[in-house]
Amino acid sequence: MRNTNIIIENALDLAHKIDACAIIVFGDLPIDDYNIQCDIPIYVISKRPKNFIKYMISASMERTQDTDNISSQIFQETTGNVEHLEKIAAIEYFLDRVSQGVVLGLIESFDSTSIIVHKIEENPIVKVMEECEDRISSDVLKAILTIALEIADAGREGKKVGTAFVVGDVEEVLKRSHQIIINPYYGHSDNERSVLNTENWESIKEFAQIDGVFIISDDGYIHAAGRYLDIDARDVSIDKGLGGRHVSAATITRDTVALAVTISESGGVVRVYMDGIMKFSIETSERVIKLN
Repeated sequence: MRNTNIIIENALDLAHKIDACAIIVFGDLPIDDYNIQCDIPIYVISKRPKNFIKYMISASMERTQDTDNISSQIFQETTGNVEHLEKIAAIEYFLDRVSQGVVLGLIESFDSTSIIVHKIEENPIVKVMEECEDRISSDVLKAILTIALEIADAGREGKKVGTAFVVGDVEEVLKRSHQIIINPYYGHSDNERSVLNTENWESIKEFAQIDGVFIISDDGYIHAAGRYLDIDARDVSIDKGLGGRHVSAATITRDTVALAVTISESGGVVRVYMDGIMKFSIETSERVIKLN
């Protein structure tokens, strides 16, 4: 406990010295005991990252007293910690909960505690998101990702939901798709169809339960829901185990200049496709809790 307290105190001191915009904590560290005296936003991840599980399995299989193996295990764990911190930091940045600057990660795993200093502007996911902004506006991308993350995390009425948003190049996307239900957005005003209007988000989540995809313009207006994509998926490569929704999303972005955001019903994972490939994915299995 004494060592843990020393690490936390030094991490908080370092965060102030480097003017960190946020502190992100993983693991069962008693950070809330120090929260009152800290004016930097602190976020706690309530569940262990999945990479920790992978690390525990591999470490239990390979653990010896050999120095090289120990170094390899430390490197593997640290790499996983950094990757997970990057994803959480990117989510918080695009949800406007942290700003540009430096994030300090305080991560407890099975064998060690790490302090990681991460620059938001160097975040690989943030960089890819900025590439996506060449196709659609930042505000529209943030709105759609926020809706997607909320659907992935909470589902609808206690049930997991999977769906997809195809954004941009509306005319071409509509040519390559057809309605499988009556379009619930047909004939409605721009204000009632805009993803930038947060009052519409609950209805979007409701329509996310129906089959098909949402078709959205690059300026954020929903043209259709319940749309089926008519595509030839040959020569499109996606991760094994992903279903037709992801194949269709990847393919429509190959054949048009649209961007697609998918939500996995089973795994709570949000994926973004552009130019026929997955640009990045975000897992929502860990709930972010703000302490202060």
